Amino acid sequence: MVRLLDRGRRSLLRGIFSRTTVIILLLVLQLYVIAATYIWFVNYRLHIQIFGGIIASISVLYLFNSRMDSTAKLTWMLFVIPFPILGGLFLLYTKIDWGYNGMKRQIKDNITKTIPYLHQNSNVLTELKTSHSTAYNLANYLSFGDNHFPVYKNSQATYFPSGEEKFAELKKQLRQAKQYIFLEYFIIDEGIMWGEILSILEQKVAEGVEVRVMYDGMIEMTTLSFDYSKRLKKLGIEAKAFAPLSPFLSTYYNYRDHRKIVVIDGEVAFTGGINLADEYINEIERFGHWKDTGIMIKGQAVDTFTILFLQMWGAIEDTTEVKKYLGNHEEKLTTDGFILPYADSPLDDDKVGENVYIDILNQARDYVHIMSPYLILDSEMAHALQFAAERGVDVKLIMPGIPDKVVPYYLAKTYYKPLIESGVQIFEYTPGFVHAKVFVADDTKATVGTINLDYRSLYHHFECAAYLYHSSEIAKIERDFQRTLDQCQQVTKQSLKELSLSAKAVGTIVKTIAPLL
Repeated sequence: MVRLLDRGRRSLLRGIFSRTTVIILLLVLQLYVIAATYIWFVNYRLHIQIFGGIIASISVLYLFNSRMDSTAKLTWMLFVIPFPILGGLFLLYTKIDWGYNGMKRQIKDNITKTIPYLHQNSNVLTELKTSHSTAYNLANYLSFGDNHFPVYKNSQATYFPSGEEKFAELKKQLRQAKQYIFLEYFIIDEGIMWGEILSILEQKVAEGVEVRVMYDGMIEMTTLSFDYSKRLKKLGIEAKAFAPLSPFLSTYYNYRDHRKIVVIDGEVAFTGGINLADEYINEIERFGHWKDTGIMIKGQAVDTFTILFLQMWGAIEDTTEVKKYLGNHEEKLTTDGFILPYADSPLDDDKVGENVYIDILNQARDYVHIMSPYLILDSEMAHALQFAAERGVDVKLIMPGIPDKVVPYYLAKTYYKPLIESGVQIFEYTPGFVHAKVFVADDTKATVGTINLDYRSLYHHFECAAYLYHSSEIAKIERDFQRTLDQCQQVTKQSLKELSLSAKAVGTIVKTIAPLL
């Protein structure tokens, strides 16, 4: 009994004096100082009213002339007009990216350095232009400005309809690594999945293979300890947390690394929705059965994923010796289509992920079938979905039947009615949670990656995906969609009416701040 009490006391003390507790307390203190300053200003009402009017006018002028989505502009108006000083200063605070500018400069510098290593084969581009004009136009866009994402032919894709299948192949490929292994994930959680992978990585380090692991710094508050990168380094694994939490208020908390990338020897790459945690392979049950997807790329298209990893690694540590990590690609792979890996970044005003989705919808003739865990749409994305359906395109959307987050789930339902009225068919996966991010259209094109249909993915996160055109794997993706559809229940206007009053109220209220979620 005494031992149990002593152990409990030690656990309590560790919790009180942990880094997490200190960070939370310091953040609360800063919020208190901001609130107290605002209250102090309120005592000088006349001066404040004049100052507030000036701030509100400047903020409104800025919003009207910015490239921000119209829905986001309206959301900011709801803050700025009733609370001109607090809302205006908060807008200024978010736009100057205080605490994040150094990282932005570093990443942009890394992108500039690495772009020359992404070579576009002119013959591939010519073939695309001659035979497939619409796909060529998209490829042209993805090589415009700072994007520089080549389209490849000497490459192969393999689609995985579940986390379990991807996990089995990932272990197989990791065991075959000879030179290096790069892993970049939003979430890593200790358990069966990560335990087996970590065991393989330790073995590979012993064989002389270079291993790098990068994970988003936000998970240090949830699944990993603050010293986890040091623990991995003791095993010989280079490890970094992207944008780790600190005790200072900063806009960089808003920009998370949501990518899931594995690169092995520059010859094999993986991406998709699957993180390194046991729910993704249904070893534990969270929100029912977990439906997710992934894709493996072999050949020249792997170069893009290699560069993407090095660009993000360079946000923490200078990227050097890029060339030695690119694959030789001497083996000519049998390919039956085009592969175009691409990424999205919050560092610019170009919504690459959303533009690819909209292009698929706008170019579709027969069908567009979609799987997404969340639905928080801006006006452009909502219009593209509705316009495609109104043109007679079969637009089907599979959403979770059991949500992982209740508020976004109710918020998503506020978009259902206008979509259904335009002819979009919406289904919910009754066995559990859908975490897949898939678009497939007309048996000719598909994209599989990390990009959700919500503001966070489309505006604030670092994301990635692989676009397939005339690949045999597209038929496999569509078959998986149809199998998943068989386990779904269609959402109707009547079922929306039957939602509880509280669910409707939460969705309606939260929709006013949807771009900030």
